[in-house]
Amino acid sequence: MESPPFHIHGIVPIIPTPFNHEEQIAWDELRNLIDFACAAGVSAICLPAYASEFYKLSEDERSRLVVEAVGDAKGRVPVIGQVNYPSAAHAAKMAVHLQKCGASAICVAAPRLFPLSDRDLLRYFDRILKSIDVPLIVQDVNPVGQSLSVRFIGDLHREHAHFRYAKLEEPLMAAKVEDILEETGGAVGVLEGWGGMYMMELTPAGICGVMPGLGLADVLGRVFRLLVQGRREEACEIFQVVLPQIVFSLQNMEFYHHAEKRLLRARGILGSAKVRESSMDLREREKEHIDFLNGRVLALLDRLELPRSPAVPAGICS
Repeated sequence: MESPPFHIHGIVPIIPTPFNHEEQIAWDELRNLIDFACAAGVSAICLPAYASEFYKLSEDERSRLVVEAVGDAKGRVPVIGQVNYPSAAHAAKMAVHLQKCGASAICVAAPRLFPLSDRDLLRYFDRILKSIDVPLIVQDVNPVGQSLSVRFIGDLHREHAHFRYAKLEEPLMAAKVEDILEETGGAVGVLEGWGGMYMMELTPAGICGVMPGLGLADVLGRVFRLLVQGRREEACEIFQVVLPQIVFSLQNMEFYHHAEKRLLRARGILGSAKVRESSMDLREREKEHIDFLNGRVLALLDRLELPRSPAVPAGICS
């Protein structure tokens, strides 16, 4: 099946990997997650990323997740195949494979196991971009230092026009968003990660979208549209309800998996909130507070008249 045209404007959720109680991937539950994403009106979907527990998956599982997602999406929404390898050779090989499997774009996380200069990273991404024809999204989260520079992004785009998006996950980056758009003439869009925590500031600054977890995709989609329309007060009324859930969840990546899956289970989209080991063993107080915050999200959905568990037949969502 030919991939749909690829353009991001809005929400691009990371699809979590559903597991059964034996910690095997629940492929039928994956279909439910993708149906929900389509019903939520997202711009695209992405997997297997950090929020998909990619680092706990085998090579075959990573590949099959993208293949199954493309099949389950049935052309309703573009599928972004995530490729995370410190080795440029392995990353390029997997990117080629996922493109052949029908991914509409490839997302690659900058290798941050050890410090690398912009010059080193340019060689890394040059090798990947020379291997593929579909758009590339470069993800960078660097807790111990600055993420990719504006000049790096401009230089990489001038070398490879199909480097189209940068996913950045850092605070206080409104000026950086504006500088990237100026440097590239708007040809490289900036996506905000980190659960959408900074979208109230960054949407007016010019980000083209947000890459949060799936459980809040429809709510954050409403917030994004309101912000684009200049209706900031209305957007804030909604966002202030979900922000505590985002902040509490992102204290730790493993903690986030539990919070996200418990929200999807509470919405009736996942049957099991199982997180693959090794992971955190949540204490009862932590479970109680996650469920309290998730309950506030459910109440917000009801107030906004958004369905808790929307689903659409294939071909309805675009």
